[in-house]
Amino acid sequence: MRPAEPRTRVNETIRVPQVRLIDDDGSQIGVKGRDEALEYAWAKNLDLVEVAPDANPPVCRVMDYGKYRYDQEQKQKLARKHQSTITIKEIKLRPKIDPHDYATKKGHVVRFLRQRDKVKVTIMFRGREMSHPERGRALLERLAEDVSELGVIESAPIQDGRNMVMLLAPVREVPPAKPGANEAPAETAPPEPEAPAPAAKKKAAKPKPATVAAAAPEQETTST
Repeated sequence: MRPAEPRTRVNETIRVPQVRLIDDDGSQIGVKGRDEALEYAWAKNLDLVEVAPDANPPVCRVMDYGKYRYDQEQKQKLARKHQSTITIKEIKLRPKIDPHDYATKKGHVVRFLRQRDKVKVTIMFRGREMSHPERGRALLERLAEDVSELGVIESAPIQDGRNMVMLLAPVREVPPAKPGANEAPAETAPPEPEAPAPAAKKKAAKPKPATVAAAAPEQETTST
């Protein structure tokens, strides 16, 4: 059972015979009897609130208690709004992971880091794989290098039984995501051969006017 939170005593719930009174503007009034302090606060249409119960005598302040509680709640909401909650996601790999599976797992790590989450990366060894822990370490270091723009190594790779564990934390400023950065590269088709350029049309030559050769004058031959 949770212990009850300390409750602020207000007005008639203040039971001590004397209090050190502070006015609503912060000025010190001095030590007053509890009833006199109550009458002073009510004369201003305000409340008498105990602000330092452990003092001798306890310190009470004249204030609007309803407005004071509202302001405190708003401050607490604002503080919770600015609190950043970091969760830890986990990704599990095998030392002999397929390249396609590695790309998929790396995409998950990138997504988690962009969401400001920490990522626990675990290499699981089986059978004879335990005799080559350097392969798991190399895989973890490769992954850390591939996502170095988004995350940093918070906990270096350590052996934990049959597993090797590394913890990645997001960097302070995450660079903007590149379009299609986490997508698998599409297969590129071979380039099509370029079509030959169309031959330039030749302009039809205009027919040249026929030149009529001048006929040579006929010579008369006389036979004797």
